[in-house]
Amino acid sequence: MGALVLHDYWRSSAAWRVRLALAAKGQEATRLPVSLLAGDQRSPAHLARNPQGLVPVLEDGPLLLSQSLAIIEYIEESFPEPPLLPADAAGRALVRSAALVIAADVHPLGNLRVQRWLRDRMGQDDDAVTLWLHHWMADGLSALEEFAARHGGQFLFGDRISIADLCLVPQLYNARRFGLQLDDYPRLLAVDMAVAALPWSAAARPQEPLNPT
Repeated sequence: MGALVLHDYWRSSAAWRVRLALAAKGQEATRLPVSLLAGDQRSPAHLARNPQGLVPVLEDGPLLLSQSLAIIEYIEESFPEPPLLPADAAGRALVRSAALVIAADVHPLGNLRVQRWLRDRMGQDDDAVTLWLHHWMADGLSALEEFAARHGGQFLFGDRISIADLCLVPQLYNARRFGLQLDDYPRLLAVDMAVAALPWSAAARPQEPLNPT
């Protein structure tokens, strides 16, 4: 593994997951911003890195990786300590299933390109878009609250942070940003606080640029 470069956007949930994984492992990457609001993700340079036109992209020498969970698993395998997946097959499958609730089922339905489609192509106003976001976020968070009731401890799965927690934290940030009430998810809020208490987690949080775009 060479010098890592992370193409990201400061408020991207998917990029935040990757930043958390790097921070958990004590690894650094050079961060190159891709402004989603300015449309940088559709530039020829970025499309050459990721034909989907999405962030994050992790660059490791000639290797270009997209999709946050694939990137995180690459980081996990490249830097095994401390582990972000349980040692047993059943535990790993459970953690991955919880992570995918966010990464596959909730986050994609609320990201910027979906919101723009709802407004520009489907003619929906801000209230309708917010209703859409609240519905799908609540659907996924309710499932994860039950998951935590069955399998959780200090974190979503037991007492060791995992990939699932890295996906949860940015999604709760999004929920707050769009005004979703979180009182029904006390276990998830406790996990969020547990991650925030880890000394390395602050470095991964979104830092608004001086001239945000």
